[in-house]
Amino acid sequence: MNTTESDAADADRALKIKHRALWASGDYVAVATELIPELGPELVRACRVGAGDRVLDVAAGAGNAAIPAARAGATVTAADLTPELFAAGRARAAAQGVELDWQEADAEALPFEDDAFDIVMSCVGVMFAPRHQRSADELVRVCRPGGTIGLINWTPTGFIGQLFATMKPFAPPPPPGASPAPLWGDDAHVTDLFGDRVADVSMRRRTVVLDRCSGPLEFREYWKRNYGPTIAVYAYNADKPEQVAALDDAFLDFLASTQDDGRWEAEYLLVTATRR
Repeated sequence: MNTTESDAADADRALKIKHRALWASGDYVAVATELIPELGPELVRACRVGAGDRVLDVAAGAGNAAIPAARAGATVTAADLTPELFAAGRARAAAQGVELDWQEADAEALPFEDDAFDIVMSCVGVMFAPRHQRSADELVRVCRPGGTIGLINWTPTGFIGQLFATMKPFAPPPPPGASPAPLWGDDAHVTDLFGDRVADVSMRRRTVVLDRCSGPLEFREYWKRNYGPTIAVYAYNADKPEQVAALDDAFLDFLASTQDDGRWEAEYLLVTATRR
């Protein structure tokens, strides 16, 4: 390995350490189970997971999709860059009477053989890996020919996409080669990522209602307390009180402008495809 390659490898390791710490901060398990518990089971249904299927859930978190897949009778591997989330996942799985294989794994370099799984899925997970093409290539590689790839991704124009747009002026610059996470919710972007390696592609836009909090102020504090990307942006500005105040105002304005009687609708793209 030459010096340039070594420097690139070191930078990649540092980036992944940073991403792991981001998702380990706050309480993503609360966000997933309190705000969007229905998304995992919906993805499992869309992928038609059944008894005996070999399923890989990429960026599985604490198992919002992986656990319902196991309950459907599949043999499930739950892979995530942030193993700090696994303890909660194991506890939830045990409470529901199922067992999964939990593995630390980078979505951009999955530690699995080619064609190893019948179904490869990710519920608002793989979209946050910085290099989209690498992740898409890995999803295709580990799915067997004729198998199913299934994704739920937040859209650029939906609530989460606009939340990231609100935070962007206050966030650190993205690393070289990184793409905005909500692009995974754009039909054309997903089509480009997979190309002619998949068939029978279905893309459907749907919404989930977020109604955990009674109003914008309470909801802002919920995100600041629990959601890793929000925590990271606030931490980046921690030594700049005027920036924190401006971010607070922008965040509150965004939530006030998008609420409907204490409810928010978050749009997502549900993707299913067959690997050629």
